[in-house]
Amino acid sequence: MLHKKIYLRLASFHGLCSLIVAAMSLIALSARAEEPSDRVTAAGQVFKELSSKSSGIPTNLLNKASCVIILPSVKKAGFIVGAQYGKGVMNCRSGADFNGPWSAPIMMQSSGGSIGLQIGGAETDFVILVMNDEGARAVMKGRAKLGADATVAAGPVGRAAEASTTATMQAQMLSYSMSKGVFGGVSLSGTSLGPDDGSNKTLYGKEITAQEIFSGSVQAPASAETLIAELQKASPNNLAKKEK
Repeated sequence: MLHKKIYLRLASFHGLCSLIVAAMSLIALSARAEEPSDRVTAAGQVFKELSSKSSGIPTNLLNKASCVIILPSVKKAGFIVGAQYGKGVMNCRSGADFNGPWSAPIMMQSSGGSIGLQIGGAETDFVILVMNDEGARAVMKGRAKLGADATVAAGPVGRAAEASTTATMQAQMLSYSMSKGVFGGVSLSGTSLGPDDGSNKTLYGKEITAQEIFSGSVQAPASAETLIAELQKASPNNLAKKEK
């Protein structure tokens, strides 16, 4: 009887491990299946949709952001164990002081996980405003864990909304999510975020760092036309720099 119980527990444990591996494999495969240029185009469409919403990103906060990170269709899949894996782009204002026109896109990737009872999956668009130069450089340098290497808070929503709490006003990043047309602030604390070197190489045709893309050493691809145009139209100047 004892041996039977031990066997059943081991079988249950191995079954759970198989489900975890399967979920992670599905996420990794689906992320690899998307071309970098397609993700840039998708990011442009996400931002264009947000720009048309009255409940979208506050204009006064976008006008003070150094960079905008867009992770379109982040995959979240799980059975018992949930995991998140996403790829997207980061566009920054050009220039050493982040006060010029919007730069060419830097391909990005994010990862994060959570333990909990989850069945099924969902896709969510995430948008992150990088509110100062330090936060931008932290992400460009490599894998930054939000909440540890860079402070992050759920951003306020609505065109005229303002950062009202101390934590929000002092955060280096403000994060948002949009799923099935519903937009709102969401905390991404614990998420790891950094450049996707492989996708940057594919997009620009050579080995290139995030810092080199930001410096203007390459021309933005045709797929970034909508994204850059929408960013420039929504926020042509970094007003945080003008206030100093």
